[in-house]
Amino acid sequence: MHASSPNASTAFWNYAESYPAHVSLAEDFIQFARLGLAAFERSHPSGHFTGSAWLVSADGERVLLTHHRKLDRWLQLGGHADGDADLARVALREAGEESGLSELVVEQDIFDLDRHRIPARGEEPEHWHYDVRHVVRAIGSEAFAASEESLALAWKSIRDIAIDVSADASLQRMARKWLERNQPDSSRHSPS
Repeated sequence: MHASSPNASTAFWNYAESYPAHVSLAEDFIQFARLGLAAFERSHPSGHFTGSAWLVSADGERVLLTHHRKLDRWLQLGGHADGDADLARVALREAGEESGLSELVVEQDIFDLDRHRIPARGEEPEHWHYDVRHVVRAIGSEAFAASEESLALAWKSIRDIAIDVSADASLQRMARKWLERNQPDSSRHSPS
């Protein structure tokens, strides 16, 4: 997906067609992408695109989460695009860097979108993250090594996350999406 081409808009619209409850959010992402490559730089003052990985085990039953050092919360792996407009590639890169896993495969279609406010911290002002999430699969060893960005990493049951009321709301949403998507008779998407 490149911000300066119609591919970004197409990818966001394809996502909205799969998840009609997110049409308005997809429209926000399309509007933001009109800024061009500036939207992919963390130096953009109002916010920027980020790429995240819903990093699932080979059997599809677990997801690798990070206990984020700065935010002190369990979250999916991911990070800043730093000028890279291919957010699937960003998700794959961040998954590898933050987990130490090397045998990973990324799906090109957008799995989830989330726009969230990042609080001011030190010299960095409050800003928005336009987070584009892609499924990344671990196809080899699942023995991870936490990076300095994490307090811990853990493989967590996707079924447990889907029903855990204390889990981050976006993690619950992605868990429900994943479970619905992987049901044998699933023919449509409905999680919001």
